Amino acid sequence: MRVAVAGGGPGGLFLAALVRQADPTAEVTVFERNRADDTFGFGVVFSDRTLDAIHQADPVLRRALVEHGRHWDEIEVRLKGERIRCGGNGMAAVARRTLLLLLQDRARDMGATLRFSTEVTLDDLTGYDLVVAADGTGSRIRDALGPGLGVEVETAGAKFIWFGTDHLFDGLTFIHESGPDGVFAVHGYPISDTVSTFIVETDEASWRRARLDAFDVTQPPGPSDMRSKEYLERLFADQIDGGRLLTNNSRWANFRTRRTRRWHTLSPVPVALLGDAAHTAHFSVGSGTKMAMEDAVALAGALVAHPGDLPAALAAYERAAQPPVRHIQDSARPSLAWWENFGGYHEAFEPWQFAYHFLTRSITDARLARRAPDYVAGAHRRWREEHGAQPLDTPFRTPRWSAPGRLVDIVTGPDGLPVAVRGTGDLPLSGRPAPGTWGVLLAAPDTEAGLPASFDRLAGLTGQDAPVLVAVHGGTPLTRALLCERARLQEGLPALTVEPDHDLDRALTTVLSGRADLVGVPR
Repeated sequence: MRVAVAGGGPGGLFLAALVRQADPTAEVTVFERNRADDTFGFGVVFSDRTLDAIHQADPVLRRALVEHGRHWDEIEVRLKGERIRCGGNGMAAVARRTLLLLLQDRARDMGATLRFSTEVTLDDLTGYDLVVAADGTGSRIRDALGPGLGVEVETAGAKFIWFGTDHLFDGLTFIHESGPDGVFAVHGYPISDTVSTFIVETDEASWRRARLDAFDVTQPPGPSDMRSKEYLERLFADQIDGGRLLTNNSRWANFRTRRTRRWHTLSPVPVALLGDAAHTAHFSVGSGTKMAMEDAVALAGALVAHPGDLPAALAAYERAAQPPVRHIQDSARPSLAWWENFGGYHEAFEPWQFAYHFLTRSITDARLARRAPDYVAGAHRRWREEHGAQPLDTPFRTPRWSAPGRLVDIVTGPDGLPVAVRGTGDLPLSGRPAPGTWGVLLAAPDTEAGLPASFDRLAGLTGQDAPVLVAVHGGTPLTRALLCERARLQEGLPALTVEPDHDLDRALTTVLSGRADLVGVPR
């Protein structure tokens, strides 16, 4: 069997080694457009909980992390002069260049052929039994196959730029700094004994106010945005003890989430997509390198399980690899939304609640407590100190209406829609202004694209006849949360989220994090 791998990143190199390891008679050639020692970016980070499949397939990553990487257990969140730590998050990182060199050696040891400084198209790869498109998010192989694969791309509104720094962080560190132009945030983590990764995010308005939009991002890869480097070195000088930022193709971009319905085709030749060519997930929850290497494990395993039957092997590859990627992408969406809105959270929350809001952006209180019981107990204690009761037992009071706790019953009408909230008295809900004491019923959109119209409606509710609260129903958990947050944090209107079931854990997380004031469940 002759296999051509387009792309010599971690996923393509790992696949080459695994295929040769499983079948020494296979002819595997990796084509990489860059030189062997070229690499863009600084480090790659992995969660301890997610590496079993990769380690079982081949020990090369374990060796890279143990011999050359850095390991930590705690996440640190910094803002407003406070540093809040949360344990139970075992992670490790290694310099991308180090990992690539080890993977190159492993692929060669297994008998794969590596051809660098060689960019290939689909037309260049005739005569191979299988072409693997591991050539990144801008994959030329994938694009040559046309629309039949069902590719969808969503572009985030937040801006990010990737640096390194000679300041060594203790572990994964999130820094939030309010400057003259807006709020900027850092994802920092050590990747060696001398260098840390330093990713900066901000909203577009702050980016433009800081005049960081002058660099021409249409230039070919290579040059870095030095003006942004100097600006961010000044802004974060205290956080990195006056250290330097290091550049490597460092330029601002908007993260693009890619989803692909079909990861393979048999025509015009058998092609399998791998890694970023098929999917991306925001770096705040998922490592693209990890996902690409897991794809390699699944594809190599499918080829072994179906020798001589490529259609069956490629179908099996999709069945094995797609579900975990979808799970990561589903978790990444609320995390990405958090990073698109963190400036507002920075202004609205005290540090303890900001950190809890951040750490529960994709998980619930109970799951976080299993990882870090002391941290979660501390967040609960801070709420009790401020409110005198447990979160769900805390009374909700306004001059016109109140409820004995934060988990309330919802009265529904014959059509199943909420019509009232039970409290000290039933609070009627209406889709439009109503006489007396009333709450507005607002349907959350099914996608984030519908949120601007809902935000406009919220803005029109303030004033003399404002409702007692905004009750948000329908939509998705994410759109409900974003609409509730907009109501309470920007419009100053108490917000209730109507949930489909009686999930105490999720209700507790919602209230303690400040995503909503109340949680309602239909009765």
